[in-house]
Amino acid sequence: MPRRVTDSCIQCGACIAECPVSAITEGDTQSIIDPEVCIDCGACEAVCPVEAIVAE
Repeated sequence: MPRRVTDSCIQCGACIAECPVSAITEGDTQSIIDPEVCIDCGACEAVCPVEAIVAE
């Protein structure tokens, strides 16, 4: 089950740097996780300082 980014995202870039498969990109107002690429490892969720990444 891929993760998703909530509106709490502050676009700090921590999740982008942590993703081992480059499934996360910077959007206009928040980071975006591509569910087709995400391997559901949870690395991004663990480093998010505002807990903006959740499992779907």
